[in-house]
Amino acid sequence: MTCLSPSAPAILRGMAANKRTKLFLVPGFFGFNSIGALNYFNRVDRVLGEALADLGETVDIVECETMPTGSIRNRSLRLLDEVVAAGGLEADAIHFVGHSTGGLDIRLLLTPGVRLRPGDDEGEVAARTRTAITLCTPHFGTPLANYGNSLQGRNLLQFLSVMATSEQGRYGLFAAAQLTRLIAEFDDRLGRRDTALDVLAKRLFKSISLSDDDPLWQFLQEMSEDQGAVVQLTPAGMDLFNAAVNDRPGVRYGAVVTAAPPPRFRRLAQMGSIDRGTRYTVFSLLHRLTASRPGNYPYPSPGTEALRHLMDAFPFVVERASNDGIVPTFSQSYGVLVHAAVADHLDVVGQFYDAGGQPYADWLPSGSAFDETAFVELWRRIADFMGTEGDLGTS
Repeated sequence: MTCLSPSAPAILRGMAANKRTKLFLVPGFFGFNSIGALNYFNRVDRVLGEALADLGETVDIVECETMPTGSIRNRSLRLLDEVVAAGGLEADAIHFVGHSTGGLDIRLLLTPGVRLRPGDDEGEVAARTRTAITLCTPHFGTPLANYGNSLQGRNLLQFLSVMATSEQGRYGLFAAAQLTRLIAEFDDRLGRRDTALDVLAKRLFKSISLSDDDPLWQFLQEMSEDQGAVVQLTPAGMDLFNAAVNDRPGVRYGAVVTAAPPPRFRRLAQMGSIDRGTRYTVFSLLHRLTASRPGNYPYPSPGTEALRHLMDAFPFVVERASNDGIVPTFSQSYGVLVHAAVADHLDVVGQFYDAGGQPYADWLPSGSAFDETAFVELWRRIADFMGTEGDLGTS
């Protein structure tokens, strides 16, 4: 894994000469574009658009829909449909940025010779693609996926499926949503504002309906129909994926790599509220599950130069157990190292404390101290990589 220097010149290779440039943001596992007032890539289009504008480019940024738990093949097919529908076949240049599983969707779509459907739209898209950038992507799997294949994980997904597909389930969830709104209003009167309960009540449940075309029911319906990624994201599943999926010549692959501070009991007392403390406890559990050994499919160590940059970027030792609460840090390494950040899995897509003045935006409090400055810097590094001349990088 090669490393992109922070001082690399921002020369827009393949962009400056083109007037029709499209950039596709691809969400990850459990991903969506928007549900209610919740947006997956929270303010990314604005921050990234400003960074690209500073480089002299106006780029059409498209936030893609996806299948929340669908197989990587089906998610890649959905991505192809999104690109074609957005005019990607008429674009002069295409750039992809994929968060988590979204990065795998991109890699499969760009694989030479892949056939997701009849015709050669895949080849047409790949021929126009300049960069493929992944954020927190489990290129070599995550032990957390093993839990999804356990009895408890399968029961949870089955429960959500029943909630989506039965009339009784929908009425039950609808009633629970209304109760949540009432509790949130009462909670506010007690002075507990801007909690996770508030964001659910105000940004998700406020507009929920019993209509079949409500985005929440459609999201849960798709979960019930395809849960293929749960199996594929295991270290064993990604071992097969990497044996079959190859890089496209002419496309520059880069990765943003993250690690969150290892959970500490004393940090729990610093969360400031029962609400954040509870969510920090959830993060701690996820972190410990993700830190477990991958068995017979270990993650490859980054190259010497990239490893040195990782060590310099983090104020704690980066080792095989290091992760962002969802994906092991070493599993995220692929192609050129675009940026390394102290962050949890959701920080990088704008879901961090006080993001844009939204104190309730932090769904996964991790003690990373990721803030607006770090958020802007991360997406500016991505913009620089899109426009930096250099070698193609290898995995």
